Amino acid sequence: MITMLQTAERLRNGLTTPDQLIESALAAAKGSEHVFISVLEQRAINDAKASTGRWYRGAQLSPFDGIPYAVKDLLDVAGSRTTAGSITRADAPMAVEDAAVIAALSALGMIPLGKTNLTEFAYSGLGLNPHFGTPTSDVAVDESRVPGGSSSGSAIAVQRGIVSSAIGTDTAGSIRIPAAFNGLVGYKASTDRYGLAGVHPLAVTLDSLGPFAHTVADCVALDAAMRGFKVAAVTPVNLAGLRFVVDDGVISDPELQPAVQQNLLSMMALLSAAGAQVERRPVVAVARTRELIARTGWLGAIEAWRFLAPVVEGPQGPRMDRRVQARLRSVKGIDPAVEARIRSRRRELMAAIELELNGAILVMPTVKHVAPPMEPLRSDDALFAAVNLETLSLTMIGSLLDMPGVAIPSGKDSVGLSTSTLFSTTQGRDDQLLSACLAIEATLRAADLRT
Repeated sequence: MITMLQTAERLRNGLTTPDQLIESALAAAKGSEHVFISVLEQRAINDAKASTGRWYRGAQLSPFDGIPYAVKDLLDVAGSRTTAGSITRADAPMAVEDAAVIAALSALGMIPLGKTNLTEFAYSGLGLNPHFGTPTSDVAVDESRVPGGSSSGSAIAVQRGIVSSAIGTDTAGSIRIPAAFNGLVGYKASTDRYGLAGVHPLAVTLDSLGPFAHTVADCVALDAAMRGFKVAAVTPVNLAGLRFVVDDGVISDPELQPAVQQNLLSMMALLSAAGAQVERRPVVAVARTRELIARTGWLGAIEAWRFLAPVVEGPQGPRMDRRVQARLRSVKGIDPAVEARIRSRRRELMAAIELELNGAILVMPTVKHVAPPMEPLRSDDALFAAVNLETLSLTMIGSLLDMPGVAIPSGKDSVGLSTSTLFSTTQGRDDQLLSACLAIEATLRAADLRT
């Protein structure tokens, strides 16, 4: 697959034009079922024409002027309807202006190709959508697998090579999980990294944004562009100066699939051999966060119910995905005192993990398992609920503690399905994390070239 940075190099060298990029991307989008809820064809063509003219005049807005990307249909793009993956919003008004991050990318000349599919209201880690269909990867496996959610379409748009990058949202794992299932790099930022104006909310305390791409370097470049910068200030650090803590409590979980565990340990052995300090030990704050979620419930669910209750209990409620509706209703009666305790405990745990890691990078599997088969989950709601919770169980930790995280492919299992390792830092240390992940990527690439 051609990366975003490689595409920028091709534009700089005159080997392609924005017109050609958009023509190819539109053709691929039209040939890929269920990936997009809407394709912004006319805007893309018009923007590409203007961008091509700028390149001919030497007046390009940035190195990425004219490069198409995909947008999760939870972000406003002027002139399109933000459906949030729900037919209950079929009559929602058209957006009159771009979301803040879309406006930032447009100022650099990047072109939104279309609005990608997602779990209804972004409320599941598996990615199924009964209203708009469920996008699937083009990896040849024994049976159809879930794409991961909720940012399913954004991940598949990149996995299939329709675009080199895409934007998703992540409240409990919605970037990191589909990245893991599809062999992509996915970066979930700290919640205050980007402006959230024009983003349809789910749980305002936990909602965050981030990019999908084939490389960490592309994610770093798109992260900068989403904040209005032409050039990323983040650069790789010396791997020998990095400290990693592999959470032994998670890596020893009996529910962890063997390939997920082995591929993570092999990755860390490579980093250790290259000079990184790798420590394997239980992380107490992680264990206590898992206990808090299991015992008292999910803060994101409480906030989602508060926001979506009028839809669930209104006349449109029966039109919703029954699985999403049931999960939302399950928290309807939670005592406000329980929510207050969760918030108090959350603050304590955020402080605790800051002290416990002491500047080190936390390492865990992104998901305990590879992408599960889709068909059994369509018909068995109890199975769906159980698998969904297990799929979200590790990424929810970082979400509750507002930890930025980068999911990096770690290998394949015996049938060719992707596994993934999640690297996380504490709240606000996004630049440190991205710098480290650039060093990780360079080390892994060098190891691949030697084999």
